[in-house]
Order: sequence, then structure tokens, then C-alpha cells
Amino acid sequence: MQLDQLFLALEAEGKDRRYPPIHRWKPEHIGTIDIHITADGTWFHEGTAFKRPALVKLLSTVLVREGSDYFLVSPHEKLRISVADVPLLAVDFETRGTDRSMDILFTTNGGDHVVVDQEHPLFMRRGKPYVHVRDGIEALIVRPTFYRLVEAGESRGDSVSLWSRGTQFDLNPDGSPL
Repeated sequence: MQLDQLFLALEAEGKDRRYPPIHRWKPEHIGTIDIHITADGTWFHEGTAFKRPALVKLLSTVLVREGSDYFLVSPHEKLRISVADVPLLAVDFETRGTDRSMDILFTTNGGDHVVVDQEHPLFMRRGKPYVHVRDGIEALIVRPTFYRLVEAGESRGDSVSLWSRGTQFDLNPDGSPL
């Protein structure tokens, strides 16, 4: 019963999280800032790794994606950053229910809590697992979390699938064995 309560608390936190109204901001200054996010999810500014996870959480709330470009947006500035793969990592997950009645909730290093569903699909790209977080922003599912996820899935030959919110998600649609 405690796991269900945890799941519900994290889901509520994810729904209640308030993001700045970046879709309404139309900054006049558009430029670039020397922030780079590596493929392993490490954020760097001018070559130095961020040491405070709270700063990643804060900046991820003003992150937007336009096509293949990422920007940090404020009411006064829109600054392009460099992202090697995706800006966030899915670092943990919880489940509620089993089999076709299961719900999967991911937590990202940006502080997001997102339940996998049709709007927030779980998918594979180039052999790596991802989850859609919000507005085109995706998170790479880190390896230990992915291994736990595979264990929660249903094997079908070389494929593993999971259900969340009544939708089936295949963990290797490209046909590569796990």
C-alpha cells in the first residue's frame, strides 16, 4: 500500500509542478550561451560541469526545444545551448498495478515526474530508451533504470513490452535484441 501512496504523491507533484510561462515570453535578445549538455546528461558552463543539481532543475524549467535546437528562455533573453543527445535523464521510476493495468512514472534529473501514456510515450531510438517529458523535451532512461524497466516488462521473443495507462510500449521496436 505504501508504494501506491508514493506513486500517487509523485504523480500529484508532477501535475502540480508550475513552470514559468515561457510560451508567452517574446524576448528581444536572441543569442548563444556556452552551456553544453553531454550525451551522458552532464551540464557544462564554459567547460566546467555543474556541481549543483538544483541549478539543472532550475534551468530545465526554462528550457525549450525548437526543431533540433534548444534554448534557455527568460522574458529578456533567448539563449541557444548545445545538447549532444537530449537534455534530461530519467533517473528512476515507480510502477503501480501489473501487466496491462500497470502505470509507469519516471523521475528526471530536472525534477519532473511524468506518467508514461500516449502524450508521454516510452520509445527506443538508435538502440537507446527515452521518454517524452514535455513540449518536445525528452529524457534518456539511464542504464540501471532501463534494466529495472526491462525486468518489469513482458518478454515476447527478442522483444520486451510494457503497458502504462492502457497503452502498450515496445522496448525494442527496431528489432535489436536486448
